[in-house]
Amino acid sequence: METRRLELLAELSRLGSMRAVAETLGTTTSTVSQQIAALARETDTTLIEPDGRRVRLTPAGRRLAAHAVTILAAVEAARLDLGPGAEPHGTLRVAGFGTAIRTYLLPIVTGLATSHPQVRILIREHEPAEALHALAADETDLALTYDYNLAPATLDPSVGATPLWTTEWGLGVPAGTQVPEGTALDVVTHFRAENWIVNSRNSADEVAIRTLASMADFTPRVTHQADSLDLVQAMIAAGLGVGLLPGDLAPFPGVRIVRLAAPEVVLRAYAVARHGSINWPPLALVTELLARRTHEDTRPPRR
Repeated sequence: METRRLELLAELSRLGSMRAVAETLGTTTSTVSQQIAALARETDTTLIEPDGRRVRLTPAGRRLAAHAVTILAAVEAARLDLGPGAEPHGTLRVAGFGTAIRTYLLPIVTGLATSHPQVRILIREHEPAEALHALAADETDLALTYDYNLAPATLDPSVGATPLWTTEWGLGVPAGTQVPEGTALDVVTHFRAENWIVNSRNSADEVAIRTLASMADFTPRVTHQADSLDLVQAMIAAGLGVGLLPGDLAPFPGVRIVRLAAPEVVLRAYAVARHGSINWPPLALVTELLARRTHEDTRPPRR
């Protein structure tokens, strides 16, 4: 049953005539009559009957009109609850990479316990491809993802991304290694014969490395994979190879982070949601808080 037809029936019950309904709702008497007739066909029930020159509701019509009032009130409550101006409440599912969750999302969750206690956050730790897959499958509402300027992600048209932060990355090499002055291409060329360490759960940094290497006219020998930046540093310190590391990371003993420039390697973080749910109050609130917190922080997280 269409809510518009239920509204007409409820108004007919309240006002007593189709002309009054038409005048109140800004339509014609003919339209009111047609819509009530259509509602009668939908319910397979006689809803009105002649009453002199007017009509009146049948007992079934009065019962349906009573239901209509309840239904229309529930629809209006749902509209207000889901509208952009509604007080946020509900369960928000977030999938994202560990550092973003630990550094930015968890403090927000703590704050929401006081400011918006009716908002509940469910967290799943995922790398970008995994988080975006969960978003597409409606297994999460918000995906915290990242890509690199040299390995830009292509998002599905059904989702929108809110930029959060950017971080320059450098090349992690064994401490004491002589590195030539010059561009990023000069630096990576110096290590063309080395083993290269990449992320085991996301291909973005490997794509960035291969892009740099291609620009320097060589193919990197990718041999090791690790998801933990601490493990990547430990592998570099052990002499197992070189790999990308955040430029603001405190290096382990035995590790040096060489700045890359011309071109730079920049990690870009995003909050990604489906277009149809972007204005859902809990999602809009958390996205706004993430953007505000990351833009105020002078020490952006890394990966």
